[in-house]
Amino acid sequence: MTTTPLRKDAARNWDRIVSVARELVDAGTPLQLNDVARRAGLGVGTVYRHFPTAEALLETVATTCLETLVAHGEQALADPDPRRALEDFLFRTVEAQVTDASLPPVAAAPTDALPRTTELKRSLWSIGATLLDRARAAGVVRPDLAATDVVPLMCGIAYAAQVHSGAAADRVTTAHRYLAALLGGVRTTAPQD
Repeated sequence: MTTTPLRKDAARNWDRIVSVARELVDAGTPLQLNDVARRAGLGVGTVYRHFPTAEALLETVATTCLETLVAHGEQALADPDPRRALEDFLFRTVEAQVTDASLPPVAAAPTDALPRTTELKRSLWSIGATLLDRARAAGVVRPDLAATDVVPLMCGIAYAAQVHSGAAADRVTTAHRYLAALLGGVRTTAPQD
């Protein structure tokens, strides 16, 4: 969240806060700044100076995942094969949804605490819409599939994989299987001569 360089002790505190928050998120524990401060061995005021809300801290935890997804999306935009580009992007997205516990609540939040989160989410939306437009224009996905359909479908796949699987590797395998089934349903077939 901080944009100006921090003193060494402040940077250590920031790193410690984010590390503790990551551990809590991964354990499925809701973030409460007082609890983070206690677990990090810091004063509550120190945590609040860095992160005024639990949402800002959660978004900070999710930032690395969001940045990675944007980078994958940018690579997909460079792929000349529209079907492969869209499908690769969707597979990477669903993997992130089922392996990074910070992503689903941040992605689903109607408002963002941090401008960086808003920027990253807009980039992901734009990349996804562009990839879908390219795939529709190439005739490799159904013309009636809208960008607004993709997000709820992906969330549904991620949720189903979370509910019906155990370990992270199982969730990824299940999510891939469910996404492959979905993609099979939205693909168009090659014209028969």
